[in-house]
Amino acid sequence: MEAPELLRVWVLAAAALGGSWATLPDHRVLPDHRVSSETGAIFVHELERELFQEAFLTGHEDDGAAAPITFQAHLRDHPNLPRWLRYVQRDPHQPGYLYGCPTAAEVGTHTIEVLAYNRHTYGTVAQRLVITIIPAPDGEPPYQGEFLVGNRDVEELLPADAREIFLQATATVWERDDLHVVNVTSALDRGGRVPLPIKGHKEGVYVKVGSRGAFSPCLASAASPQSRFRCSLGQQPLASCYDTFAPRFAIRWCNLTLLQVSPSPTAPGPVWGSGVLEEDGDFQPPTEVPPRDLLPGYLVTLLVPLAVAALLCLLLGHLMCCRREGVQKRNLQTSDIQLVHHTSIHGDTEELRRMAGSRDVPRPLSTLPMFNVRTGQRINPMPTPRDGARVPLLPQ
Repeated sequence: MEAPELLRVWVLAAAALGGSWATLPDHRVLPDHRVSSETGAIFVHELERELFQEAFLTGHEDDGAAAPITFQAHLRDHPNLPRWLRYVQRDPHQPGYLYGCPTAAEVGTHTIEVLAYNRHTYGTVAQRLVITIIPAPDGEPPYQGEFLVGNRDVEELLPADAREIFLQATATVWERDDLHVVNVTSALDRGGRVPLPIKGHKEGVYVKVGSRGAFSPCLASAASPQSRFRCSLGQQPLASCYDTFAPRFAIRWCNLTLLQVSPSPTAPGPVWGSGVLEEDGDFQPPTEVPPRDLLPGYLVTLLVPLAVAALLCLLLGHLMCCRREGVQKRNLQTSDIQLVHHTSIHGDTEELRRMAGSRDVPRPLSTLPMFNVRTGQRINPMPTPRDGARVPLLPQ
């Protein structure tokens, strides 16, 4: 692993473990940046390179303006971004973008920690981005249409100017003026394939647009079942507004999706105050949790395993002790010939054991040496004062 990558890993590990920014070498901290966004609308924040380059040039008067900068962003006290927020940066010489569409579940304040890393000087600059999500006053738009732009990457439609141009082209098709971008999603996040490294091949972008008015006849015909059938045959759908986006945006009309969202009643949320008590105001802490009786749960946790263990012990004891056949039952079920054979073998074995345990018993005649093949000497097989088993067969 290269030195810049090692430093990057070390910096991220220190930040994830909650270390102080001041303990990092060659590190500066920018003031917090506060932004707000409404639910049901696209949120885009550009990480401007110029802002961080000025911080890098403060400590090093070199070519920091041309140095590549890599951004890292995560939710405070968490390793990743929140689920509604995404980050993209195509190249270290291009700006980064934080974008996403917050929903009603994300209402509140989200603190994002951004770390800029200079790949030439190994310096870092940190900034906290405080995002305040507020509910949309009119709620979510009831009519939403999602277009697939095949000749664009996601970062090309995130700037405000590009989104405004796309809305102008969409207004001509939709025949409405109250359009706004709800969300922008890369086709790669929807399961699309990475394009070939050829000039002009883009990954594709899904752009969701919302409005208070109904869909135009052109959009309705493009998303009709007849158009879907023509798309399945490889033909163009039934619509008369194909070229309204051309040549800037190449719309894949077979991937057009029209949604009609029904408004859902929402409970009134909490009133966000300043966080400062009024004069002569008393702080009312939350009420204490009522005491709970934990004895039934404790008894269930303790007695149930003991009862199961006792049943298993009784079953095992019954199988091992109460279901034994016994010697008498076994003998009754065995034939007499097998019993006599077993008894004779047992008696012979006991006799051999007694003979082996006693040294006074003379050796069997069959084990005594009687004839030497080489010398022709014969030995009396009867026992003599000198043990014949110890007489060598071969002359010394």
